Amino acid sequence: MTIDQSFTIRPLRETDHAGWRPLWDGYNSFYGRSGDTALPDEISETTWARFFDDAEPVHALVAEQQGTLIGLAHYLFHRSTTTIAPICYLQDLFTTHEARGKGVGGALIAAVAARAEAAGSPRLYWHTHETNAVARKLYDRVAERSGFLVYRQSLT
Repeated sequence: MTIDQSFTIRPLRETDHAGWRPLWDGYNSFYGRSGDTALPDEISETTWARFFDDAEPVHALVAEQQGTLIGLAHYLFHRSTTTIAPICYLQDLFTTHEARGKGVGGALIAAVAARAEAAGSPRLYWHTHETNAVARKLYDRVAERSGFLVYRQSLT
């Protein structure tokens, strides 16, 4: 598939599940969650359902070209102790291999930023793995590195 600027960015629809799931699985596989380490279907299906639940702060956008989904962006709003308005966190960003380097990822980030700004959010942020060199080239062009390191502690 050839990717050009004829793609569109739009909100995820309930009828998009068949196109969204391969992107979601590709995203998870990229981060080592496949095969024996794949997310349980219950998590994926709960994530899917949250996008359509008005009580949830989780949202999704997709990039579409000629009826085919070629990218996704999942984002959420959360409270912060340093601002009154909620902060926007871009949790997942993924494009098909063919879409990389064609402006799809940047367009998804810009669309999330526009929605965050419209919601009154003072900041959009995200993180990626230090080895994700391809994505980091884009991120270094469209945002500034905060200098913060992420630490996590598994509780289960």
